[in-house]
Amino acid sequence: MAASTVASLRIMLIVNSFASSVTARNTVVVHRRLSEGVLEPHAGRRRAKHEVEVVETNRRGHATRFAHDAARRGFDVVIGYGGDGTLNEVATGIAGTDTALGVLPGGSTNVFARTLGLPNDPVEAVEHLVAGIDANDVRPIGLGQVNGRYFCFHTGVGYDAAVVQKVETHGSLKRWLGHPLFIYAGLSTWLTGYDRKRPHFSISGGDAPDEPNGYFTIVLNTNPYTYLGNRPLDLSPDAGLDQPGLVAISFTTMKATAILSSLAGALKGGGVKPSDHLDVRTNVERLVLEHDEPFPYQLDGDALGETTRLEFQHVPDAVRLVFPATPGGQA
Repeated sequence: MAASTVASLRIMLIVNSFASSVTARNTVVVHRRLSEGVLEPHAGRRRAKHEVEVVETNRRGHATRFAHDAARRGFDVVIGYGGDGTLNEVATGIAGTDTALGVLPGGSTNVFARTLGLPNDPVEAVEHLVAGIDANDVRPIGLGQVNGRYFCFHTGVGYDAAVVQKVETHGSLKRWLGHPLFIYAGLSTWLTGYDRKRPHFSISGGDAPDEPNGYFTIVLNTNPYTYLGNRPLDLSPDAGLDQPGLVAISFTTMKATAILSSLAGALKGGGVKPSDHLDVRTNVERLVLEHDEPFPYQLDGDALGETTRLEFQHVPDAVRLVFPATPGGQA
């Protein structure tokens, strides 16, 4: 019987060379492996060479433009190789098109990539991505959306966003310090950078706004919220790519005991529980946070400044995702 040929694909690899795990050597290795396709073809199949175009970002929003152009030109897959912010931009650029999203970790935390089960090393991760491409394991997933902007895994509002803003003021150190920089930013923001005496926004389902009661909100599309080293910070098992809505977890106090007890529970696994200081909403299709005075927010780890209103919604089947597979597994 004649051997069949693994389909040859057009792939765009969007690289953020400033991301902490991206090096010139790793980019060459990743490019070669994507071009080669399957190293060990299954019985009766011949290896196909993929056409891989590599582009590098050099400013915010650049990856979205590259991804949108790739979708317009009919590329089969666009891969975000950088941190979570780069991935967010790529997903935004191809959402609503037939072009599939591929993920490679290149940042310091790589929340979405690790949520998919990818290794944190891009050279290891590309083997899993190539296996997923070979197996044609491409499925639609839902994304969150806030004020018209997509997010892959979470949006942070209030204190969380103030911490991210603090980190970005030391952006040149992020590549080298990673988690210690986040710890420093968290402590300094807690002590002097965020008003813990009054609520910063109201939380509602979109009807008349309630009295302000929110200090700190995380809106999840996936779980975990982030990783502390190798430990996932598990806020809600009800958040996931297979779920019909978002999960919103809001702190209605900034007392240290409340924050630390919730953090301890999240590190143990199983998620946080509703309480006097935690407003937990699951299967959220729409949510509004607003206040007369501006409050900070961030999407997928990128600080986006301040606003007086955030309107969230869940968008089912927003993007087609290449799911990673075990190298050498059967299609």
